[in-house]
Amino acid sequence: MGLEIERRFLVTGNAWRAFAASSKVLRQGYLATSKKGFTVRVRILSDIKAWLTLKTPSKGIAVHEFEYMIPLMDAQNIWNLTSHRVYKKRYKLSLRGGDWIVDCFEEKNAPLVLAEVELSSINDPLEIPAWCWHEVTGQSQWSNASLAQMPIAEWTTEKKKVFKVLS
Repeated sequence: MGLEIERRFLVTGNAWRAFAASSKVLRQGYLATSKKGFTVRVRILSDIKAWLTLKTPSKGIAVHEFEYMIPLMDAQNIWNLTSHRVYKKRYKLSLRGGDWIVDCFEEKNAPLVLAEVELSSINDPLEIPAWCWHEVTGQSQWSNASLAQMPIAEWTTEKKKVFKVLS
């Protein structure tokens, strides 16, 4: 049973780019989602590799995640069955205190930028960079599954202002 322990943050500014090592283009399509947080998705990396992922509802910052590599052709066929999708460019960051990434969302979720840090333990000490201005760990509207179903382009102007995601 895979356990993923991560914290998520809304990002402000471009200071994070100084730590960016590499980037990847990701597409995620959702086959099933529930209000409680169970999801089944296909993830395609730069049309090179693909995974089928099952996630269980989260308990704080930890979630059970099962991810299986699948043939790219199968992933493309599954992708064609999905109606809720997320497009993003993912940057791996060179920072201490866990595995950091920044996702720059595209299409209907642009200009949203989220940072995630994957930890080995819930109790790991963490230095949060200044460009991580608001923690959204555990807030369902910021999950990729929620953003696929209700992209920020469809949010009200007031909701966008509250979360400072207007371009």
